[in-house]
Amino acid sequence: MGQSYRYRRRVEFRDTDAAGIVHFSVFFAYMEQAEHDFWRSLGTSVYHRTGDGKVSWPRVSAKCDYLVAIKFEENIDIDLCVIKIGSKSLNFGFAFRRGEDVVAQGEVTTVCCSIGEDRSMKSIAIPDDIRKMLEPFLIG
Repeated sequence: MGQSYRYRRRVEFRDTDAAGIVHFSVFFAYMEQAEHDFWRSLGTSVYHRTGDGKVSWPRVSAKCDYLVAIKFEENIDIDLCVIKIGSKSLNFGFAFRRGEDVVAQGEVTTVCCSIGEDRSMKSIAIPDDIRKMLEPFLIG
């Protein structure tokens, strides 16, 4: 079983609705923040430079299931894991925790794409160096 990467943040006022509860859309921003922090922890970025050029990870699917409300100024941990490494795609899983309690669960599917000089994107096989970075976080 792979390891997870933990990203911690405090809920800010701007993240909440009129009832002081985190707005559903903010969970998607939190997942992206956790993913970007994860890539930086690996010494790279969501915008990765390789010997062949630039690689990025556009999303093709995202979902989140909400289990318990979280509120302004609460601390939450977002545990990121890699659910699947395909030939060209990655599935990230996210568990939002308040203490030991899971308050939401999300999943994002991204596709490895090369970025051309004209900013065009084309799906490509995940480079071996990136695959090796991700394997310790693969959960199954």
